[in-house]
Amino acid sequence: MPKLPRAAWLLPALLAVSGCARTVVLDPSGDIARQQGNLILTATALMLIVIVPVIALTLFFAWRYRASNGKAKYTPDWDHSTQLELVIWGGPLLIILALGAITWITTHTLDPYRPLDRIAPGKPVPAHVTPLDVQVVSLDWKWLFIYPKQGVAAVNELALPVDRPVRFKLTSSNVMNAFYIPELAGMIYTMPGMQTELNAVANKPGKFVGFSSNYSGAGFSWMRFAVHATEPAGFDAWVAKARASGGGLDRAAYLQLEKPSEREPVRLYASVDPGLYDAILNRCVDPNRMCMHEMMAIDAAGGRRAADSGMAVLRERSRGDLRGRPYVPGATCTADEVKPAAWTLALRAP
Repeated sequence: MPKLPRAAWLLPALLAVSGCARTVVLDPSGDIARQQGNLILTATALMLIVIVPVIALTLFFAWRYRASNGKAKYTPDWDHSTQLELVIWGGPLLIILALGAITWITTHTLDPYRPLDRIAPGKPVPAHVTPLDVQVVSLDWKWLFIYPKQGVAAVNELALPVDRPVRFKLTSSNVMNAFYIPELAGMIYTMPGMQTELNAVANKPGKFVGFSSNYSGAGFSWMRFAVHATEPAGFDAWVAKARASGGGLDRAAYLQLEKPSEREPVRLYASVDPGLYDAILNRCVDPNRMCMHEMMAIDAAGGRRAADSGMAVLRERSRGDLRGRPYVPGATCTADEVKPAAWTLALRAP
């Protein structure tokens, strides 16, 4: 076996370092993500104020007071120094106070639910610009993006205009996931029956990668989507392309899409049922399921007492979970079974 030169052993280390030349987290394309990256750098620098001197002094003391150094002063009875105690405890205390203040301020400033007040440093959001609304649904194992104002939707592809605030509203169809686009903003969870929000902005065109950062089953590794940040004209062209795709996303199509699948290709929808996202959020896309907000309205109206006011038409749903799993019995009713007057009285019951 030929002997390798010494420099060859450094090649793996050089490759590893070259891969870190541009970390997405510390060099993102969105203002929110950049502020989060700056917070990481600031916190790291403050902690290094303590770590670096401790490491340096440890090495210095080991060398200075080695057994072979007869010139080092030997004081076995020394046990206290007020000045040294102030340095040892005062420095870390000041750093903790600084870290606490910075973290508290940035936590409130970068609250994912807080609307953006700027699109870049020194560039406030123009008065005439409105945020782009995107409704996000995590499925097994793919992502659905609905643009309610544009009336289109996409699977595993997200298009955003540059320098325009984006307001994400997120939920899940089945299990908890985590929505994460490192180039734009931090991670936020999606949960069935709940809605989370995230505000972000892309400051330069590019193609990025988004994914789920919370394990959710067999197809988790391929639960990724492409993010296209373009100029406004490019975004309009993408919307026009979606509208020309020909397909529509109604409740029946969604129930088929909801079934677990892996490596789902990009799919565009020319139209979307206007109430689809609310039905997904309230877990009643299936017409044989009662919506969560309706169920809560019945509870607020008195629950079982509502039956005495005319709600006797409630019955157990005829279908369970679409995947055939066990389900908790619920109640459902069809429009032709409910008398409007009885329903109104039930909701108003004390």
